[in-house]
Amino acid sequence: MNILSFFVLIPLLMLLGLWLSRSLNQVRGVMVVGSSALLLLSIYLTIDYLGLRSAGATEEMLYTDSYMWYAPLHICYSIGVDGISVAMLLLSGIIVFTGTFASWKLKPLTKEYFLWFTLLSLGVFGFFISTDLFTMFMFYEVALIPMYLLIGVWGSGRKEYSAMKLTLMLMGASAFLLCGILGIYYGSGAQTMNVLEIAALHNIPLDLQRIFFPLTFLGFGVLGALFPFHTWSPDGHASAPTAVSMLHAGVLMKLGGYGCFRVAMYLMPEATQELGWIFLVLTTISVVYGAFSAVVQTDLKYINAYSSVSHCGLVLFALLMMTRTSCTGAILQMLSHGLMTALFFALIGMIYGRTHTRDIREMSGLMKIMPFLSVGYVIAGLANLGLPGLSGFIAEMTIFVGSFENADTFHRVCTIIACTSIVITAVYILRVVGKILFHTVKNPHHLELTDATWDERFAVICLIIAVAGLGMAPFWVSDMLHDSVNTILSAHLSILK
Repeated sequence: MNILSFFVLIPLLMLLGLWLSRSLNQVRGVMVVGSSALLLLSIYLTIDYLGLRSAGATEEMLYTDSYMWYAPLHICYSIGVDGISVAMLLLSGIIVFTGTFASWKLKPLTKEYFLWFTLLSLGVFGFFISTDLFTMFMFYEVALIPMYLLIGVWGSGRKEYSAMKLTLMLMGASAFLLCGILGIYYGSGAQTMNVLEIAALHNIPLDLQRIFFPLTFLGFGVLGALFPFHTWSPDGHASAPTAVSMLHAGVLMKLGGYGCFRVAMYLMPEATQELGWIFLVLTTISVVYGAFSAVVQTDLKYINAYSSVSHCGLVLFALLMMTRTSCTGAILQMLSHGLMTALFFALIGMIYGRTHTRDIREMSGLMKIMPFLSVGYVIAGLANLGLPGLSGFIAEMTIFVGSFENADTFHRVCTIIACTSIVITAVYILRVVGKILFHTVKNPHHLELTDATWDERFAVICLIIAVAGLGMAPFWVSDMLHDSVNTILSAHLSILK
């Protein structure tokens, strides 16, 4: 069996194991074994991929395989990975593994919760290994559907409203996406839905690209919190349980940026050059608007949710700048934001589980009461505002340097505007850290609270190591991404010449 198929097979076996489980310990055992297997598999794949590249493998995708599913429409189970896919699989493995421990004591309906959580993970892993447009869309939908129940049943606050809003907006975006995918298939005249083969033909007429590029980019962009279609994201984040917020912001939103780059921009380069400026304006607004919105929030989850709108906006912003450096920075930002926002949501969930409030006006002096969680929050905040040595710095610097490589006034003005988000981010991060962690304790009941348990410490430490590791040793990741980014941008560079 192809190694990539194990990313689908393991979650399927986990679903079977969870269904057969009859006790809480059995459920936890299945999740630990399964998530550990996925993490180890993603680490092994990364090491093996780097080894194959260093040994001289030059194919666009490695570990490719294909099986016919539906011959009349040439739909295949086609799989393969390049450096971008491998990086996303590694990120997904880390988030699923740490999310399992962040949900260790979740009640009620623990078994049912983990069933839907695993189904969501299945969709994410399947999406990143797919090279067939329809198969990719199928896994995309599998990743979205469980969100409704995970938020609506196990969430908090206005969970039913948030779950319905998220589902309706993302399903609406999926309708645009399906139209775009079918347009690409029929417009290309290809006898396949394989992304690589359609890209090799490069024969989608410009008139059709002008129609289907906006549909495809918008379909994926809504999941990437593209302004003004981002409003589902803060409500969804705020109402979701901790591990779902981690997977939602850490991985699920990355499907949007990945799809925009892999499908919309790769297969329709002429329309990207012609119409990309429209979406560039929207992403510039996303970056600044998200940061300003985070400043005025008082709920910890809403602060991080609007921060995610800003940082995910940076991903699409960098991709649309269409330089090698900016696009490499966009993938680094996907990794960085995925790790640090998962760390943030994990810590917020742990703090909320003790204080039973997320209102920053009702918390202070937590550093004295729960030093481990407080130090973790400080580290996550410093990564978010771009402290050198942590993942946020290397990602944002690569994005802004690469974006400024465009010599025209329009692109440089957009870059300067987006750069202001760095200052705004520092304002809301330092404000929150000072407000909730220091000063004297206002609520006497908080003095009786306890610090993190072993399972919480384990999840937090794993994420901190990943954030610091990416920040201090980013070059192996950027080297892994180099050839993949060049391949996708080659069509754009040929147009410019």
